[in-house]
Amino acid sequence: MRGKQTVRDMVLSMVVIGAVVGVIYLFIPHDEQSDRMKPVNYELELVTAQRAAPYPVLAPKGLPGEWKPTSVSYQGLKGDAWHLGFLDPDREYVAVEQSTRPVGKFIPEVTHQARNTGETRQVRNAAWQIWEGPKYDALVRVDKGSTTVVTGTAPIARLAEMAAALESAPAAKPSFPAPAPKA
Repeated sequence: MRGKQTVRDMVLSMVVIGAVVGVIYLFIPHDEQSDRMKPVNYELELVTAQRAAPYPVLAPKGLPGEWKPTSVSYQGLKGDAWHLGFLDPDREYVAVEQSTRPVGKFIPEVTHQARNTGETRQVRNAAWQIWEGPKYDALVRVDKGSTTVVTGTAPIARLAEMAAALESAPAAKPSFPAPAPKA
């Protein structure tokens, strides 16, 4: 008889706890439209990547404020890989990926197996290859020594908007005081 009381008591306790949690949920204000993802500041990582990378590192300039940067990284030991992720105004993901890794490995990895359609799109006087995939689509440009991929869940028009905003800034060189003249 003791075992049945223990199970019954446990079930009653769970019902009481569930009711308390439900009441708390109803009375605590919550905004389902609120944006839980905080934007990242990528300026420091951008300067670091510009100093370290053997290619001109690209970042957007002049995008409307509705674009939110969400992730950034530079991995020098992994093919000088630069990554900058955003949410576009429609909350679709857009990423800028650059690397010196072999094209045949780099592009499928960052696009989640997208394939070259054979088509191109002109963006700011440059031809970008259009890639389509089951998860991400992409615009790809292969330069001497590096590959740039603008990829994500956003439509090609949005990817082209990001590609059009990309600019490279000259790497900031560290300034050191001039050595004192020898007497």
